[in-house]
Amino acid sequence: MRRFKDRPQAGTALAARLAAYAGRADVLVLALPRGGVPVGHALARALGVELDVLVVRKLGMPHHPEWAMGAIGNGGVLVLQPGVPGLMGVTQADVDAACAREGAELRRRELAYRGTQAPLDLAGRTVILVDDGVATGSTMLAAIGVARRLGAHVLVLAVPVAPPETLAVLAPRVDELVCLSAPLRFRAVGEWYDAFDQTSDKEVQELLASAHGARGGGEPRNPTTGGAKHDADLQDWPGKRMDEPRGRRP
Repeated sequence: MRRFKDRPQAGTALAARLAAYAGRADVLVLALPRGGVPVGHALARALGVELDVLVVRKLGMPHHPEWAMGAIGNGGVLVLQPGVPGLMGVTQADVDAACAREGAELRRRELAYRGTQAPLDLAGRTVILVDDGVATGSTMLAAIGVARRLGAHVLVLAVPVAPPETLAVLAPRVDELVCLSAPLRFRAVGEWYDAFDQTSDKEVQELLASAHGARGGGEPRNPTTGGAKHDADLQDWPGKRMDEPRGRRP
């Protein structure tokens, strides 16, 4: 089973699998904050490409917020788990309340991470979506929806670790998927890291400012303060391009 020392090491490992994208002006690494940003920073630095963030928010179950009933993203993107509302007694009012609450946090993070600076333009670009790992996939589905809506031409999903059943859901929705480890027995992303401390807003700001400065952007961009039968591991989930159309531009 493959483990990672920390998030930057995982990003460097992903870069080795994505070397074909190195040095390309059309490529943009888009990291999901907070934990995806250290991974994305290391990946973007190794490839010599731009880095930005894509803020999406998980919608937690009313009485079990650690369980995702869906996710939201900028532009009104809403992804709900099958059966919601209705699943585990969740009502439409619960969904609306969670959307309002997490929408406020989404806007706060956008301001904290980016300040008044506009996000990088995705139109016509090859976008590599990055997180430190994927569990249920709800948040990543929202991120995919946002990136498509913003005009990403080619969408690559790159994660260090995720369960096979989640990868099977995500793969048809992107043009390429790279996952370094797909353990059959999966409980949480943090189990696959030796160091998995919570990433702070300040760390996100500093990494974005560092990446922006390295690309010659001048002033920092953030002026604000801020079910398996055995333990076998499916290494190197195949990063292949899929045949059916997924909203790519001609």
